[in-house]
This record gives sequence, structure tokens and C-alpha cells, in this order.
Amino acid sequence: VQLQASGGGLVQPGGSLRLSCAASGRTFETDATGMGWFRQTPGKEREFVAAIRWSGGGTYYADAVKGRFTISRDNIKNMLYVQMNLLKPEDTAVYYCAAALRRLGWRPSPRAYEYDYWGQGTLVTVSS
Repeated sequence: VQLQASGGGLVQPGGSLRLSCAASGRTFETDATGMGWFRQTPGKEREFVAAIRWSGGGTYYADAVKGRFTISRDNIKNMLYVQMNLLKPEDTAVYYCAAALRRLGWRPSPRAYEYDYWGQGTLVTVSS
């Protein structure tokens, strides 16, 4: 399974950005359970952002982004997205997508150990 995140860049406070994550691999197509977005800044631990169940689309958000970010997925294209609105300087981070496979009873989770594969990250900088 390979995950390729993209869409990062420089945006002003209050602006919007949409990140994408392309998932590939036969195992993903048959066994995907859910996906999530995490972010990390230098010197800090990786932080949960949002997660979505691959079948059924149930979602879960970190309090810090609730109401501003929207996670979605396209099951046909094997794509994960996060629409980020009303961006703040504190949203500046490297954003990573992650996938959970073959996890019975999996629910959208903020716990990194409940994901099996990780993308390489894309940098989002919110600054004027």
C-alpha cells in the first residue's frame, strides 16, 4: 500500500486549502477500513486531525479543527481529502495521511497505532 499526500502550500490566515491523499495497491482496494489525517510540527508529537471510515463514511474530528475542516473520501478513485477553511497560523504543520486495513470494528480513531500505513506528508504554512 502506498499513500501519496499533496496539496500543501502557503496560505494566508482565514484562507482555505484542500489536501489530497492518493491510495494505491491491491491490498488497499480490498481491505481498506478507514483513513485519517494527522499533522506534526518540529519538536512536537504527531497530532490527530480527522478520520473517516472507508465504508459508510463515519467521521471524527479533533476539537481544534471541528467546524473548520471537513474530511471526505472517494471510494472509487481511492482518494482521501481534507478541506481546510478558516485556517489559522497554528494549523501550520506537515500533514500526513494514514490508512487502516483489515481492522474489524474499526471506528474513526485519533490513535496513531490504529493505522497501518502512512504517507510522506505535505507542508501547510499559514502565514501573512
